Parts: sequence; C-alpha cells; structure tokens
Amino acid sequence: MGEYSIKEAMQEFLKGSRIKGGIQSLQIEDVWEEIMGKTIARYTDKLQIIGDKLIISTSVAPLKNELKYQKEKIKQRVNEALQQKVINEVIVQ
Repeated sequence: MGEYSIKEAMQEFLKGSRIKGGIQSLQIEDVWEEIMGKTIARYTDKLQIIGDKLIISTSVAPLKNELKYQKEKIKQRVNEALQQKVINEVIVQ
C-alpha cells in the first residue's frame, strides 16, 4: 500500500462523500470575490453546488441578468479556482 499526503487522502474520501458539494461551496465562497469582483460578491446571497451545478442566488435583478450572460466565464473561473472540473452548469436564481 502506497503513502498518501493528507490532501490526497481527503480528495479520495470526498470523491464518494455526500458532503463534497458543501466543501466545494465553501471553497468557492472563499475565492468568490477574487473570481468575480467586490460588487458581485457583495450582492450574491448564496452559492451552492449540487452535483455538477453551481447555483448562484441574488435578489438584485440587474446582477441576476448580468450573471446569466456570464455563465460560461463563471464556470471556467470556478473550475480554475478549484483546480479541477467540478462545475458543468451554472444556474442563476
């Protein structure tokens, strides 16, 4: 049996775990302002990952509209920030 770093062991554990989406949501929240900017981060109410979908909630209509146009860019930036392809779809509500 080979040796694993703690990071590798955690990644293996999370692959089959139901808490994976919650952990990844927290990781995204930590870098959301960096990814999208202060204004968007300030008016984003909630970020969730369910399966391979990132769900972004905001009550600001113009921001909601803008985020809908930037779905591909958001998907790309989030996957880059997490250093793996986690998100396949972005849903704005």
